[in-house]
Amino acid sequence: MTDFLQRAKELEQEMIARRRDFHKHPELGFQEIRTSGIVAKELNRLGLEVRTGVGKTGVVGLLEGDKPGPTILLRFDMDALPIVEANQTDYISENSGVMHACGHDGHTTIGLAVAKMLMPLRKEIAGTIKFVFQPAEEGLGGALAMVKDDVMNSPKVDRSLALHLWNDKPFGWVSATNGPCMAAADKFTITLQGKGGHGAAPYLAHDPIIASAQIITALQTVVSRNINALDSAVLSMTSVKGGEAFNVIPDSVVMLGTVRTFTPDVRDRVMKRFEEIVIGLAKVMECEAKIEYHTTTAAVLNDAAMSAEVRELAKAMPDVTTISDSERTMGSEDMAYMMQTVPGCYFFIGSANAEKGLNFPHHHPRFDFDERALAQGAALMAQAAARYVLK
Repeated sequence: MTDFLQRAKELEQEMIARRRDFHKHPELGFQEIRTSGIVAKELNRLGLEVRTGVGKTGVVGLLEGDKPGPTILLRFDMDALPIVEANQTDYISENSGVMHACGHDGHTTIGLAVAKMLMPLRKEIAGTIKFVFQPAEEGLGGALAMVKDDVMNSPKVDRSLALHLWNDKPFGWVSATNGPCMAAADKFTITLQGKGGHGAAPYLAHDPIIASAQIITALQTVVSRNINALDSAVLSMTSVKGGEAFNVIPDSVVMLGTVRTFTPDVRDRVMKRFEEIVIGLAKVMECEAKIEYHTTTAAVLNDAAMSAEVRELAKAMPDVTTISDSERTMGSEDMAYMMQTVPGCYFFIGSANAEKGLNFPHHHPRFDFDERALAQGAALMAQAAARYVLK
């Protein structure tokens, strides 16, 4: 670990400069033209075999060792979010209304640094390291698009690793959880069709506004009354739209929301009760309900042995002060699709620094992180990958 950490610290200023450049030029999912171009150019310069256009705007770089062996996939996401940045730095976003508010600029930077650190070891590598720079992680299906473009084959992947800079925790904290660590995410749309009318004569209407209120309230009992308290689930209504005038009862109301779960059994139970409540209450309120329910991503399930290895490697890092084996979040991550068929570990690197004001949460207009986490993340990822292919 010492050699990798030393090498990462030697690259630290280069990494900071590159991360700030990515931060100034954020790109939304499937629009990462500039970012993927820089990634492809750097991987080519390092001497990797490079494929572009994987999953639309994704990039894959192969580092093939001189000896035969397994293939390990390292995933780094590239996309930004549709957020107006509120930070006051010299690297603030220059793309109006788009911001790296989740640390993906750091992830891309870490991926390129890891490639630079491992490339000189090609003669010692027994196997292949597949560097995957993924587009559109933020709910647009970038991982699934890459899977459909055969990213898990040619050569066939045997193991996978990914990381996330984590502003919920301070720099020096590392977590690699056994089993589920990020939730499956579903999204739903409910359209309530009623009968509009005059606001002064509601008895002549079938009011979808009142029906939506009843449904929203009842749905809050799904988790509290239908799911075992020792399990985890979230059901959130996030948008309700209906009507335009103060004196008109509208014909319809449209509601949006999300469900988060860790296991298929809990998900199935939530979905069953969700449908029963929506359809049943709509009928009681003399409305009709149409439900559209879509899976965004599965849960991220870590291989216990790989997670234990990452934690063991983190112990050797002098800047690591806390190691966790239990970090879970109801946030989702489509890396799950690259981990469904092979053992994998998705680990977290603490990146907050409250003293410097770098502790705003992910997806916040003032999100930023302690850039010391770049070298730490790169060193741990490089060491974790090397464990499987260096003989």
